[in-house]
Amino acid sequence: MNPPTIEVPQSRKHMGWTNVWRLLGFAGVAFFFISAFTPVPNILSRWLGSPSQLEPAQAIVVLGGGVSPDGVLSNSSLRRAIYGILLHRKGLASLLVFFGSASDAGSSEAEIRAEMARELGVSPEVILAAPDARTTREEAVFGETLLRARGVRRILLVTNAVHMTRAQALFERAGFEVLAAPAHEVSSGVSNPEERLRLMRRMLEELVARLYYRVAGYL
Repeated sequence: MNPPTIEVPQSRKHMGWTNVWRLLGFAGVAFFFISAFTPVPNILSRWLGSPSQLEPAQAIVVLGGGVSPDGVLSNSSLRRAIYGILLHRKGLASLLVFFGSASDAGSSEAEIRAEMARELGVSPEVILAAPDARTTREEAVFGETLLRARGVRRILLVTNAVHMTRAQALFERAGFEVLAAPAHEVSSGVSNPEERLRLMRRMLEELVARLYYRVAGYL
């Protein structure tokens, strides 16, 4: 004899889902207030960031930071490019390498940066533009092909401090000795709620990226 079937009333099922959504709503509000009005984003930023290791190397490698469809460098890309040029002018490496994929207009971020470096007085003979890589992993793979042929093994890597840990691991896995040269794009000392929210968003994006790279076996 089969046991009697107990049916859960629809009202109880609806109440259960209502409680779940209510809990998620409370969690979202709490996360918002923690991110905007507490130093948690600042602490997380310092924890995820990498310190500078400014020592002589064979090449300065500037990772991509984004370019608009009409060929304008993003704030991140511009900061990284300028910092790479400054490091080159300090004599820390003779070769300056710019990564950055093409925009919808056809001009690549790498080529735009290279042209900017030339206009700022860097000799064209020491500039390399690498427009084919679209991700950090591809930058490491293309970097190995591009630089190993020139005998480059020791590099100064330029990206933001939070991205540096993942990028450095990928380039080390490609066989390079990597010195971190983080370009400061978002300060870890911000106190304005809007800036803290922007900082927290950047931290979350990087944490998700690190998780994906580990699951995919890239790190």
